[in-house]
Amino acid sequence: MSRPPLPPFTAETAAEKVRLAEDAWNTRDPARVALAYTAESRWRNRAEFLQGREAIEAFLTRKWNRELDYRLIKELWAFHENRIAVRFAYEWHDDSGQWFRSYGNENWEFSGDGLMRRRIASINDVPIKESERKYHWPLGRRPDDHPSLSELGF
Repeated sequence: MSRPPLPPFTAETAAEKVRLAEDAWNTRDPARVALAYTAESRWRNRAEFLQGREAIEAFLTRKWNRELDYRLIKELWAFHENRIAVRFAYEWHDDSGQWFRSYGNENWEFSGDGLMRRRIASINDVPIKESERKYHWPLGRRPDDHPSLSELGF
């Protein structure tokens, strides 16, 4: 299985890879998202360490059962050969209705077939009021005309 764009990345293909990842995560479909990772992919997400697609799918299922009405924006930070650095922010609420904006950075490493073999994520959650939300598009893919992280000042 191949997952274009493939490394080594250019500025254009790295930005495309980031947007494709954002689009997939905004589906909140754990099985679909897990297919972007190698079968033995290794993750660090906050303080949790995972290995393999099954663990990734289980993690994402738990995540999106807890982080409701999840909407994400990713932005390319840097790239080199088969690695991409991303910054992101997403908004969600818990089952009590408390909204959060979660900010973070990810380091990605890809295999030659374009699947991600390593993901290292550092994330901080900030409680926000519903009136402070910036992401109001319908659930799913972020519209092309929606402001980026930089345009929002994040």
